[in-house]
Amino acid sequence: MSNPPFLIAQNVSHVFEDKQKVLANLSFVLPTGGFTALVGPSGVGKSTLVRLLAGLLRPSSGKITYVNQPNGQPPTTGLMFQKDNLMPWRTAYENVRLPLEVQGMTADEADTAVHEMLALVGLTNFEHSYPAQLSGGMAQRVALARALVHRPLLLLLDEPFGALDALTRERMGQELLRIWAALPVTVFMVTHSIQEAVLLADEVVVMGGQPATITKKIQIHLLRPRTIEMQGDKQFQQCVWAVRQAIEEVENRV
Repeated sequence: MSNPPFLIAQNVSHVFEDKQKVLANLSFVLPTGGFTALVGPSGVGKSTLVRLLAGLLRPSSGKITYVNQPNGQPPTTGLMFQKDNLMPWRTAYENVRLPLEVQGMTADEADTAVHEMLALVGLTNFEHSYPAQLSGGMAQRVALARALVHRPLLLLLDEPFGALDALTRERMGQELLRIWAALPVTVFMVTHSIQEAVLLADEVVVMGGQPATITKKIQIHLLRPRTIEMQGDKQFQQCVWAVRQAIEEVENRV
């Protein structure tokens, strides 16, 4: 039985102030606790969609409904981007603590939450390290911990591992799956890697065109837990081929 809807997008379009229409009539559902990946050509408006889902932008037309949220307001949301955007003058602990300071959480509660999250991402021994003292993968773990420390219901990831080397990127994907399994959070992730999308997600959404529309939704029926070794399986390769073909169809139409 599929999970109930968490977010419903209905005919969502967006036009920039310069009258450029970037998104046209997007409709999709994010299931509660699900993992959805979005792929498509560069510059097609994927990051704009992330900002719409976060409530940072309002659709020019259409509707985004957050099911079971008071007054339809956006839920508590964690955001993570390709750049870690850590404050260089703050330690890993202090960077992760920042969202709780904004919320006004008491010092004791914040301390407990930060230590729990640093332990979850495997950085207990690096809480006093500054960003310049961390590897790229470790810095992204801090950014992930910061995005999750306030226990959001929705986690939006915009190409979070794109700047990492291939091996570190694979490890971070596995870390993300482990953390997602440990927390009750709905995930929507933008990626340019087809293999990454198939390995992580329950559904891969393909977007393309000018203005962009959703051209295909591909269900990924691979068993969980997912492992890197699964990438050699025939079923995995079939899913990759289906996503690649969907993207090529979009690019051929432009």
